[in-house]
Amino acid sequence: MAMREAELTEQLWGDSAGAGVIFVSRVQHLEFSLACRGLVCVSRDRKPNTLVQVAALDVCEQSLLAFSSTEIVQGTRDPLFLTGVAFPPQCPILEETVIKLSVYDVKDKSANNSTFLGSATFSVADLLKSRDQQISLNLRSSDDLEAVGTVVVSRMKMGEIEDGEVDHMATDIQAQKCALVCESLHGTTNDKDYGPLMSALFKNPVCKVYRFQTLDSKWMLVREQMAESTLSFTIPKQLITLHIQEDSRRIQELKDLGELSPHWDNLRREVISRYDQVIRSYQETLEELDKLTGPSFKPSCSKAQKYLEFIPINLHTQRMRVTCPRKTDAFYDIITVGAPAAHFQGFKSGGLQKLLSRYESEKKSYSTAYQCIYYSPEQTAKAREVLGSLSELQPLISSLADRLLQAAQQRSVDALRDTLKSLAEKTEQFVHALKDELVKSALLALHAARPGYISKTQTHTPPPLHLQTEMPQTPSHTGAEPDAAVCINMDEVQTPNKEEQLAAVTLERQDSIPHYKEYDEEEWDRVWASVAKSLNCVIALVDKLQEQDNNNQESTPDQALADVITSHNPSEWREQLSPLVASLKECVTEVGDRAQKSMTFILLQEAVCSIPQGLFLQQRRDVVFSQALSALACGFVMRLYAGLEDKGFLQQLHLVGLVAQFESLLSTYSEEIGMLEDMETGISDLNRVTFRITEAKSDDPAELQPVVSGRRDYYTVEIPLPQQSFQIIPPELQEGKPLQIFPVLFNVGINEQQTIAERFGDISLQERINQRNFEILDGYFKTLSDKVPSECLPCFQTQMDVKELLETLGQNVVTKKRKNVEILWLAGTICRRLNGIRFTSCKSAKDRTSMSVTLEQCALLRDEHQLSKDYFIRALDCMRSRLAQGEAAQWDDPEAGSVANHKPASRHFYPIALLLVSSHLLVVWLILSLVFLLAKYQ
Repeated sequence: MAMREAELTEQLWGDSAGAGVIFVSRVQHLEFSLACRGLVCVSRDRKPNTLVQVAALDVCEQSLLAFSSTEIVQGTRDPLFLTGVAFPPQCPILEETVIKLSVYDVKDKSANNSTFLGSATFSVADLLKSRDQQISLNLRSSDDLEAVGTVVVSRMKMGEIEDGEVDHMATDIQAQKCALVCESLHGTTNDKDYGPLMSALFKNPVCKVYRFQTLDSKWMLVREQMAESTLSFTIPKQLITLHIQEDSRRIQELKDLGELSPHWDNLRREVISRYDQVIRSYQETLEELDKLTGPSFKPSCSKAQKYLEFIPINLHTQRMRVTCPRKTDAFYDIITVGAPAAHFQGFKSGGLQKLLSRYESEKKSYSTAYQCIYYSPEQTAKAREVLGSLSELQPLISSLADRLLQAAQQRSVDALRDTLKSLAEKTEQFVHALKDELVKSALLALHAARPGYISKTQTHTPPPLHLQTEMPQTPSHTGAEPDAAVCINMDEVQTPNKEEQLAAVTLERQDSIPHYKEYDEEEWDRVWASVAKSLNCVIALVDKLQEQDNNNQESTPDQALADVITSHNPSEWREQLSPLVASLKECVTEVGDRAQKSMTFILLQEAVCSIPQGLFLQQRRDVVFSQALSALACGFVMRLYAGLEDKGFLQQLHLVGLVAQFESLLSTYSEEIGMLEDMETGISDLNRVTFRITEAKSDDPAELQPVVSGRRDYYTVEIPLPQQSFQIIPPELQEGKPLQIFPVLFNVGINEQQTIAERFGDISLQERINQRNFEILDGYFKTLSDKVPSECLPCFQTQMDVKELLETLGQNVVTKKRKNVEILWLAGTICRRLNGIRFTSCKSAKDRTSMSVTLEQCALLRDEHQLSKDYFIRALDCMRSRLAQGEAAQWDDPEAGSVANHKPASRHFYPIALLLVSSHLLVVWLILSLVFLLAKYQ
């Protein structure tokens, strides 16, 4: 191939030397198809196996722009090539650009043995100005003495080809005329593929175009477009920044716990030191990522680089667009990505699923050793949730309280009513967030960790620290009073006088939990209930003020109304409300401070019990989640952009949400078990993510980048849309409604290692993953059926109902069958029927992934677009042409052009069928394989 490129470059430079250049307009989206007629082979008695190499030279720059080639058509003098030539927008194709076609007879493609037959040269202007934009060129031999046939070049225009027969080309397969016919459509499809909305997030698109015959002897046009995504790096960098901020806040919260006993103070110092190490590590990673330039993806050869561990491997988008006779264009999207896993950290001890299970069992023993209380994962998650609610609601309540006073100052009844409603809602959320026995129990545990703690029994021995996880029920001092205090039905609130209001909100102020006296377990109930009482007093006074204002307006004649209004002091309402609002803010601050310290103490004990594994596992989980979220954000954005004009899809989006189906091809053998365990946890963690659509400040690409916010337990990804696109979406989406995602993972190993696992290993992990995620998918469909009409879902040619597909999938996930790829096909089909997002993964998103994607695309062409059965294998070969020829082309290997060490694949797993001939050979093979693996991982 390198010799051919050098030869073509030399010929092109020779042809264009001294040529004058006249600048004309740039050509967008140039795509054309090729066919040859009457080829003359060196051996007159044989028919050539024809391949056309395409090279383009910019005469202005005197530089080679692109190389491309067709598939090999065997045994015919009149080959019709199904693979066309595409120049994407980033290639500066001008009308004066020279294109050279070189035709070869490939005698032995495995040995790369070929003979040059002839070549032809034309300019882009020649093609564009020709009749029907089709030209026929004579092929000249290398000595330029004789013609060796002709080559026909026809421009392909997706969705723009005029109705009617524009060309007839003989196919050597069926020896019949096949008309290249496509129905005329309004507008072009190129705009969606290359528009500013797509180009802001998807870079360096690579295109391939094909034409395939349908059952009715017509021709469909197919374009594959693969692109990198800037989200491969922007999402991980935002997540790392959020992790640094969260861990820094955690350190500050630990310092704010106040004075602790020497034992707990030493443990706190150790935990803070470990958090500092994690922060420094993340800061170094962020600094290295900021230095990177070049491609927007991480090649698989960079798996071992630590500063790239947060970046997904080979994250690419792939879109297949199909133009068929008498049908509107259809497109099919899929995201390809390497398995989200901690590849740098390795898998010798397994993946996250196994490590987390082992960690939870070991944490109980660590809690006894460090004299800590053991909290379950649900309880620690609840503690983080409470801390998150406090950080969100406390500033919001304070801001609303200030706005309430401002509305009172202005005597604006409407503003007062609306602000009070918001304040009541947020305060009620605040009160209910802290209505948990976990908070009360944690306050008691924190009190026990203070120096000079005195127990209620007045004994001098320290209290037992192995408190039970079932928190003790403390009787309330007022029975159901806290619940009653939360009720803020304004119709039932009696309006008190001013003295009663002030007395109701007078509280015993204390700076913190007492250190040197007996702990009053009922104190928290009183402090907690004071928030709701204070709110009720504010509501009652506002009602009273509004009632007085209404009475004054009704009893005053119209002509004197203005005089009455001006006679009142404008600040009178504010003066009456200020003490009550200030008291409410003080109560919220005190309750929030106590709850924050108690929840921080829970997390301190969790961090202490997790030494030394806990923070390491958190880092591993951060890495895996970063890769998974990058892929999900990429798929969500692509799906959203494609469905902006689909009202049914937008209705489904805000009523239920979308399903994100991850197809995994990992085996359950060796290190890929650890990858699958990592991937399972990472995909499951995506349940903590919601999306929100916002309006971009401008159409600048920087303003269209998704923004991630939140903490480890809950993230929100904001997707900015340009103003024109934002205005057409439903009001629910414009208001920023959180959009749910339902991630599901289905795995079926397909390589030779999976054969070993199924015969001699354990595939229970794969079976459990498939069964569990089928239940999630089935539950999503039931919810979708209840809330969204079936008309909102896309229509397909195949008549099988989604419910029937789910029943078949349910049967397959419990069926014992080796390499049951039917599971993947059914899950993918259901996902497309439900407007979902499709992902395909293997270890590096290369060989297995490309084989799966091309097979799926050809199956879609057959089932949905009537691809001729005779063309199915040819279409599959065209899409896999580089793989078949053993060349690392840019299309099939997204790492082409990157610094990759192309190591040969391991061949120590010999064909099983050969070894089963003899049991002795099988034993020898097993021994050799084990020796090889032990040597590899030592």
